[in-house]
Amino acid sequence: MSDVPANTFSHEFQVPASAIDALGHANNVEYVRWVQDVAGAHWLSICPPEKHEAYIWVVREHRIRYKQSAFLDETLRATTWVGETSGATSLRLTTITRVADNVLLCEAETTWVLLDPKSGRPVRVTPEMVEWLRPN
Repeated sequence: MSDVPANTFSHEFQVPASAIDALGHANNVEYVRWVQDVAGAHWLSICPPEKHEAYIWVVREHRIRYKQSAFLDETLRATTWVGETSGATSLRLTTITRVADNVLLCEAETTWVLLDPKSGRPVRVTPEMVEWLRPN
């Protein structure tokens, strides 16, 4: 994964009991949820409120590299940023780190597709949206 750029979005959260599996650590599926959660929170923070319902992003592909385990009640930081955007797709990169020691737990690359909410069909990402996604 490339170096983390300056224009990122982060949020912190605690690992809940519901995320812990039979091995005593956060289940891998939870990381997928956390990657999607930070992407959604980022989108809501940059998209003007009056346009929230004008666009729908769906996942085409997740590529996740698990590095370390997360455990109950640990505070984690999910950091995301947008890479290449082309046509109706946008590549979003995400890291998840443990706050206490800044250890990288997970890296993810997700390809998102922009859909028209009425037709459910892909639509091109507009130049205006690219400015929201990748501010200078």
